[in-house]
Amino acid sequence: MSKIKSGFFFVPLLLLTILLGIASGDAPLLQLSDLKYQGAFRLPGGNNLGGPTDVNGFGYGGTSLAYNPARNSLYLVGHDWYQLTAEVSIPQVVNSNNVSALNTAALLQPLTDALEGKSGLINAYHPKIGAQLTYNNQLYVAAWSYYDASGSQTQSQFVRPLALSATGQVKGPYTVGDHYPGWVDRYATLIPPEWQSAFGGPALTGGGGGSIVSLQSWGPSVSVFNPSDVGVKSPVPATLVVGYPSSNPLHDFSSANPYFNAATSIGGVVFPAGARSVLFFGTHGLGAYCYGPGTSDPNQAGQPADGGVDVWCYDPASGSKGSHNYPYVAYIWAYDANDLLAVKNGQKQPWEIKPYGTWTLDFPDGGTAINGAAYDPTTQRIYISEPFGDGDLSLIRVYTVQISGGSPTIPAPPTNFRIR
Repeated sequence: MSKIKSGFFFVPLLLLTILLGIASGDAPLLQLSDLKYQGAFRLPGGNNLGGPTDVNGFGYGGTSLAYNPARNSLYLVGHDWYQLTAEVSIPQVVNSNNVSALNTAALLQPLTDALEGKSGLINAYHPKIGAQLTYNNQLYVAAWSYYDASGSQTQSQFVRPLALSATGQVKGPYTVGDHYPGWVDRYATLIPPEWQSAFGGPALTGGGGGSIVSLQSWGPSVSVFNPSDVGVKSPVPATLVVGYPSSNPLHDFSSANPYFNAATSIGGVVFPAGARSVLFFGTHGLGAYCYGPGTSDPNQAGQPADGGVDVWCYDPASGSKGSHNYPYVAYIWAYDANDLLAVKNGQKQPWEIKPYGTWTLDFPDGGTAINGAAYDPTTQRIYISEPFGDGDLSLIRVYTVQISGGSPTIPAPPTNFRIR
């Protein structure tokens, strides 16, 4: 029988055929039932954070999650006004509907301006921290504009040491890809090793559903990039593999639908090992579109407001003026990685692919929003930030990917073989 040499081992041709047959492209697609809820943990609060809670705390925060395998921990952003990054431990997860019964994460690194004042260099109004990613012992941080009416932002990416106390070593900002930064600056994740060769890079970064929608992707977007190129190549090469310009939206912006509308906000992406699913996490509105002030009075909904220019929108969750699509749900958009590869290989356009599934994620307390997501490939855990799950603080919900039938992680076929 012919033999295949891989390193110092000879592998029968039949075995190679089997390995090729179970290559990552044939891995199963995840379903909602494959995400098993494990429990939750709390973020630290009070005055143990080194300063007043309203400045240094996690209240109104808990965004931009990044998993750190070096310490089995999470980086995340605190209070929305201050955009400070901290690192917290991952305590034992408890499955209880009683928040007081949950364990609280320890503060490993206090809330710090990870960009050392450089977020203003992206030339944007009210810059915020978006995508955070640990890679090769570095922390990659993207900043985005809350309201870039002029569309002037061109850069977003920074890189710094994992130690938040290390100063003077922040590099950036840099441009990633050739789209408006809102397409690449909101969330990021690593690509499983078995897929990296096919995608041509180790990581994904993306964005969608931001303000000034004409500049953004009208649905989830994500691009393949190599974090090691940040600060080395200009612009950082990035290959768009899913994204929706205004001319080709995932769905009509002003309608009730399960895909995309004015209320859609996407805060995280995860690419679990052993499957061929790319999962986007965020918040979605299932109801009819309405623009105007929110009201909890159903009798007032639809009536003139603001001098008759707009109407009152039924939305008991918000009294603010803006776009409403009540009711809102915590949401997942599931894509087939093979479709993304088809785009990467030039067989499809980024807007031609659609989710194979859209799912409502039912939190035990009825929460309806997701602030961010991070993934640990070793334990197959997905960490999801639920805003206001613990008063003003986010709760970190934990799910485990358990592929139906207990399928193991699919190995990639050997790439360094030769026939003798």
